[in-house]
Amino acid sequence: MPRSTVTDPVRELLAGRNFCHVATLNEDGSIHATLVWVDVDGDTIVLNSARGRRWPTNVERTGRASLLVANAENQYEYVWIDAALEEATDEDGLDVINALSEKYEGRPYPPLKPGEVRVTLRLAPERVVHRGG
Repeated sequence: MPRSTVTDPVRELLAGRNFCHVATLNEDGSIHATLVWVDVDGDTIVLNSARGRRWPTNVERTGRASLLVANAENQYEYVWIDAALEEATDEDGLDVINALSEKYEGRPYPPLKPGEVRVTLRLAPERVVHRGG
């Protein structure tokens, strides 16, 4: 599927302090959903997690995720995005989680647990549906 452009209203939702619901497929075909912090870089969606957690493992295995981000100030405005994995990297994981923590919490991310490795996932939107804005 071709990459979709992220419009300004959608970019505002992704760049704001709005939480992202990520839905992925488990190996048995069941759906796994979780709530994460999100950001946007141009038309690329940026997520971060700890290595070994289910949802990033699912994204790396399938190459896909479905995202829902609602406006925290007006829950009737939301964006739903089907996205393909562009990149999963550990190289900037700590920098990205610190930036996300500053955005959402106003402070750096707490010290990592022993052995914890942060992974950054960059996703290309393929279908973008914006409602209520």
